[in-house]
Amino acid sequence: MKINNAFKLIIALVVCQAAGIIGSLFTAPAIADWYADLSKPALNPPSWVFAPVWTVLFVLMGLAAFLIWKRGLDQKEVKLALGIFIAQLALNTLWSIIFFGLKNPGLAFIEIIILWLAILITIIVFGKISKAAAWLLVPYLLWVSFAVYLNFAIWQLWSNKPEPVYCTMEAKLCPDGSYVGRTGPNCEFTACPEAR
Repeated sequence: MKINNAFKLIIALVVCQAAGIIGSLFTAPAIADWYADLSKPALNPPSWVFAPVWTVLFVLMGLAAFLIWKRGLDQKEVKLALGIFIAQLALNTLWSIIFFGLKNPGLAFIEIIILWLAILITIIVFGKISKAAAWLLVPYLLWVSFAVYLNFAIWQLWSNKPEPVYCTMEAKLCPDGSYVGRTGPNCEFTACPEAR
């Protein structure tokens, strides 16, 4: 069955946006709690910036994939280029699952480096077929380069965060008959009332 170019464009755009939607299923719940509580680097943009930026980037990815696909799947280099494109799209979704779903910035950092390389390879392969398609992916590569910095900085801040101290619920009987509990960074007993 032969698909005309209008349907190819729609399919390419829908597939890319679907990848973004799948990633957002892991991102959106974590933004409100886990991500909001993380220490972030100075250049971290506000959370509301990410959704519109990614929406535009997924549109550009869809347009780039369409420009390659319309050359014809009967060409070996087109099949290879689209295969690499799908692989990097899967890596893009996987990053959201690891960073936000698993809440693992360290593993996500390793994965985003692989994603960055996959995007670069996609640009190179696309460039051999369509220069326009390759250029459409440059903003994506630049944004992921920035995301590499953010991911690394958050990972460092997250891994250097001191472990919380949990004090036991035991109490100490004071001479006046009252009880005091443990508190403070070393879980020491609070001073008895007469000693204050």
